[in-house]
Amino acid sequence: MQKKKIILTGDRPTGPLHLGHYVGSLKNRVELQESCQQYVMIADVQALTDNAEQPEKVRQNVLQVALDYLAVGLDPAKSTLFIQSLVPALSELTLYYLNLVTWNRLKHNPTVKQEIVQKGYGESVPAGFMVYPVSQAADITAFKADLVPVGEDQLPMIEQTNEIVRHFNRIYKTETLVECTAMIPKCARLPGTDGTAKMSKSLGNCIYLSDGADVVAKKVKGMYTDPTHLRVEDPGKVEGNPVFSYLDAFDPDIAALEEMKAHYQRGGLGDSIVKKRLLEVLQAFLEPVRAKREALAQDPQAVMEILRQGTKAANAAAEKTLSDVRKAMHLDYF
Repeated sequence: MQKKKIILTGDRPTGPLHLGHYVGSLKNRVELQESCQQYVMIADVQALTDNAEQPEKVRQNVLQVALDYLAVGLDPAKSTLFIQSLVPALSELTLYYLNLVTWNRLKHNPTVKQEIVQKGYGESVPAGFMVYPVSQAADITAFKADLVPVGEDQLPMIEQTNEIVRHFNRIYKTETLVECTAMIPKCARLPGTDGTAKMSKSLGNCIYLSDGADVVAKKVKGMYTDPTHLRVEDPGKVEGNPVFSYLDAFDPDIAALEEMKAHYQRGGLGDSIVKKRLLEVLQAFLEPVRAKREALAQDPQAVMEILRQGTKAANAAAEKTLSDVRKAMHLDYF
């Protein structure tokens, strides 16, 4: 029997998850858990690299992220859901790997450089933030993940992980660590409701999985469309129009959607009609997710117990890798 591929994926608990998360990763995770061994990490340690002064924010959102996971269909019987900070082996692996990476290499990681600019750190970059690619390498290698779902902007992180793997195996003359392959999502990234390139909690342009029906309606009504489509009879643009991007991601009636696009492009179809259709589609998708989430939220201890059991399983897997790493490094003293 062929061994199942191992996947490591996860999210930083800095807020509830939104439709962009669903399209970019959650939907894929629900499908992959049927055929792969999947570890889903709530990355609270990574969240603290730029939220160290707000630990309560991170703590509170661990439960919120777990609720979102379960509500969209991640099954704890098929996916191992765990909390990063409660797997000590990850921190120890990070410490060992730090000796295999130069500071210059970290500074020139394109993903890190871009995020430093985005966060406006200047010269005041927290050391924990600068080395988080090494922490990610520890997360990935601890579970000997074959596949890591990431966006294209995260490809340098996978490259750096594989550099560490090769360096470790070469220095210690072992095959202990496994190189991984990036999985790029097939679906394009959802734009923000304001027309910006990406949904972002900080920009307030997200539709959350936990949003109530009234909130969703208000957000859809206020969505950015084609700014040149001033009158109903004017031809409108579909490309770059967030309303159609969302319909592409969620509307199950592809034929009707293609006709709506053609009508919009030739003129005679108002934005309000297109938004009405989007609202119907999103409410149909979100209603069962919201209902399941609300039911789960009635018993938060049961949700935390799922995380406790998943973290226990994650610890067992990570400790096995750590033991192999210590042996390869001749640190197995007793």
